[in-house]
Amino acid sequence: MTLQLRAGVSLKPFNTFGVEVQAQAFAEAHNDEDVREALTFSVEHALPLLVIGGGSNLLLTAHVQALVLRMATRGIRILSDDGEQVIIEAEAGEGWHGFVLWTLEQGLSGLENLSLIPGTVGAAPMQNIGAYGVEIKNIFHSLTALDRQTGELRDFTLSDCAFAYRDSVFKHHPDRWLILRVRFGLSRTARLHLEYGPVRQRLDEQGISQPTPKDVSLAICAIRREKLPDPAVLGNAGSFFKNPLVAASLAADLKREHPGLISYPQADGQVKLAAGWLIEQAGWKGFRDGDAGVHRLQSLVLVNYGSATGLQLLDLAQRIQTDIAQRYQVTLDMEPNLY
Repeated sequence: MTLQLRAGVSLKPFNTFGVEVQAQAFAEAHNDEDVREALTFSVEHALPLLVIGGGSNLLLTAHVQALVLRMATRGIRILSDDGEQVIIEAEAGEGWHGFVLWTLEQGLSGLENLSLIPGTVGAAPMQNIGAYGVEIKNIFHSLTALDRQTGELRDFTLSDCAFAYRDSVFKHHPDRWLILRVRFGLSRTARLHLEYGPVRQRLDEQGISQPTPKDVSLAICAIRREKLPDPAVLGNAGSFFKNPLVAASLAADLKREHPGLISYPQADGQVKLAAGWLIEQAGWKGFRDGDAGVHRLQSLVLVNYGSATGLQLLDLAQRIQTDIAQRYQVTLDMEPNLY
């Protein structure tokens, strides 16, 4: 057995909220064999298996009575290149932002709008990460996952993944599929997405009229650093709540009552509301209760000022949910996975 197992390991370094809990057992997977050994150990010892990446979409509310397996596999490779379309494969443990930067250095376009998102490549398809008008599904090619029930490998195409807003088949079956590597279809010709105002505004301010993918990436990195706290400095998991999708009739009613409401009509007739706007209007921005709080600059971000527990952060999130439901008849769903 090559898998290195440790008992009673603190998970504080492995979750971006910086919550102090312990794992009953802990190991890192550096290859497929490590993953299989972890699965075998989990079954033989009747110990649940919790697979994590960068811990950036995780809220730990108690000590973890499980084998925590951190995906630490590395490797990026070009599978095909016809001079225009390029298929890139990355191992699940690769850091997401580092991977984005690698693709830009190769002169490839497609991932620039997803710059500086924390986490790993393997975790990205789980919730179909997205930012500034681009989601994983827009540049996804396929992935390979291990079936935890049968031990077999399966390749997933775009349609197999059932991607939706911050959602996928993997999120609905976290105990079934373990993502090993992901493939993306990128382009050597830039097809930039500049629809979101802050991006275009930042480029205009810099006098960049014909931006490159690298220009877009740098602009988005600057915007994100201004809006979102660095988890290394202030514990957080990025946007804590999803932007809610509501019926057009409810959105219209809310717009009449609150003319400043930020909303985005969807192709299916629903309307997406800006959760951050709702939370800020309700007075939660900058709120703090002990070491659990809402960021002073970004109301979508819950923060750990030092020693908040996962339960304290969860309690704050639930208080916000209840208040928003009572004020606006809107349900806010949490983005992080709870454990």
